[in-house]
Amino acid sequence: MDSDYKITMEQAETEMACYRKVFDDVWLYDEAAVDALKKEDDCGEEQHPTHQCMGHVAVDAFYKKEELSKLEFIGDDIYQIMAKYLEIDGKPYVMELLKSMDKNYLVAQGDRDRLIRSLSGYNERLYSDVLTKVYNRRYFEEELKNQKGPAGIAMIDLDDFKLHNDTYGHKAGDMALATVTQVISRYIRKTDILVRYGGDEFLLIIPNVKEAEFTHRLQEILDRIHAATIPGYARIQLSVSIGGTIASADETIESVVGRADRFMYQAKTHKNLVVTETNEIRNQDEDGTEVDRNELKQQILIVDDSELNREILAEILHPDFKTMEACSGEECLSMLRQYGAGISLVLLDIVMPGMDGFAVLDEMNRNHWLEDIPVIMISSEETESYIRRAYEMGVSDYISRPFDSKVVYRRVYNTIKLYVKQRYLITLVTDQIREKEKNSQILVDILSHIVEFRNGESGLHVQHIKTLTGLLLERLVQKTDKYHLQWSDQYMITVASALHDIGKVGIDEKILNKPGRLTKEEFEEMKKHTLIGASMLKSLGVYQDEELVKVAYQICRWHHERYDGKGYPDGLKGEEIPISAQVVSVADVYDALTSERVYKKAFTHENAMEMILAGECGTFNPLLLECLKDIAGNIPVEMAKAAEQPTYSQGSHAGKLLESI
Repeated sequence: MDSDYKITMEQAETEMACYRKVFDDVWLYDEAAVDALKKEDDCGEEQHPTHQCMGHVAVDAFYKKEELSKLEFIGDDIYQIMAKYLEIDGKPYVMELLKSMDKNYLVAQGDRDRLIRSLSGYNERLYSDVLTKVYNRRYFEEELKNQKGPAGIAMIDLDDFKLHNDTYGHKAGDMALATVTQVISRYIRKTDILVRYGGDEFLLIIPNVKEAEFTHRLQEILDRIHAATIPGYARIQLSVSIGGTIASADETIESVVGRADRFMYQAKTHKNLVVTETNEIRNQDEDGTEVDRNELKQQILIVDDSELNREILAEILHPDFKTMEACSGEECLSMLRQYGAGISLVLLDIVMPGMDGFAVLDEMNRNHWLEDIPVIMISSEETESYIRRAYEMGVSDYISRPFDSKVVYRRVYNTIKLYVKQRYLITLVTDQIREKEKNSQILVDILSHIVEFRNGESGLHVQHIKTLTGLLLERLVQKTDKYHLQWSDQYMITVASALHDIGKVGIDEKILNKPGRLTKEEFEEMKKHTLIGASMLKSLGVYQDEELVKVAYQICRWHHERYDGKGYPDGLKGEEIPISAQVVSVADVYDALTSERVYKKAFTHENAMEMILAGECGTFNPLLLECLKDIAGNIPVEMAKAAEQPTYSQGSHAGKLLESI
């Protein structure tokens, strides 16, 4: 330490007397006084305005053992504040000096306004969120969290934010956030405070508000956001999930935010919903259905052979969660089978008579339940091998007894919060994929039905082929992994099967719809539909490398090949024929036999099965014939279901469209 910092009390008093001739106020704080300043600052206790801002400088200078200075606005006046660390008679002190400065003579006249704007705008820039222009998380941490009620505290989370970003780009996500903040700002008072708390989460503080008015205000905000339109992105439907609670006069905002956050995550299970603390309030989800707040609570399964332990945990989790109890591993598995993903989390003991916790985890892994239901182990076993084994088997957390109730609650809440977001995102992605699949299938079905329309068929042929193809593939995967068919491969083959006869658009209608047997020449002409369809797909240019087009090409060209090499057009034999074409070949023959055509009556299911298995319709892969026999009992039922599905037959609007083509 520099010797200039080490002085006697007499020297310090002499310096202070000199400083008082220049500065408005001079203070000397010992360590106890500095600690008191720090405590006042930490607790948010009210101080004299000048004393408050000086406290920050004095505390910093004391602990950093430095000399610090700053300029700060206090009201409309500018103050110079200096703080200097000293060791007086061997003890630590800090001397602090305050001087009010004349703005008119502080700098040259031309720079005065610029200085004032700079100083007054500093806090605004420091505490303002760049994108939304509302307060940022730093403002909450430094200025708000220690303030006390009474106030309404609400957490507002933008639904589908990740989906907006992934589907429309980050600009759309930014516009969604900006639109939400603009709507909220329009329906709150000047005294209310809106903070961007996280990426897509906002904190709203409404001071001195009655509970009924608070709930009404939140519902109005939710409704206005749902009705809002994002400029340039009219297809995006905005919605938010809101959790609200009231902070009493002796509660800090920070202590209440967690409660509002829990209610928000209850709302998140339904989306576009307000959940508040009042049990009597019933909320409406996005479909207009009334939802009881209690029904939104996450359900936790407590598994322990000790009744006392179960009661303690249930009491800790009440009233923010619903709890169920199981006294054994066997009862736990029974409840998992019954409720499935209706259980949000399992609190599991390791040591239990009969089936212990590890056996339960093993069964949960075998049934893939751990992918959707997190497990927290709570046990008095603290052996490293036990804990390591639990984590290796997939538990999310491990809590040792004896435990702190607040720690248990927080870990449970954090784990559920993480899984709620994960489940929600999975649901969004699944819905998005399902919608795209639906649109793709509609387009494929329309195209294939154009072919059927020309061929004078009923409109069910495509549905039948897709249904039977799917059944055969499902059974084939169960019987063997020879063809390495993933779920995506099965789906692709099933969709592409609808295009198997697309080449018939190039065949003369007189041949297609001839009521009698075809001549040799006509049959040769008919056989060309395999090559025509393949040629059409091959000429698609930029789409040739798409998996759907590749699979459809295989099916179009080779679905009339036979396992013994006696099919057409290329005489492929055995496994030279792609499995996609082999499966569709069997499905096509079955439906041709059981459907009425202009040239034949329909055979019964039993007759069709006998003919195919006897080889009367050509030779097929023996493994596929086994699959056909295995699913024989389900085929008529599934075909009947397919007949009930929407089709583009002549009786539909699409069918009438086809008639006009």
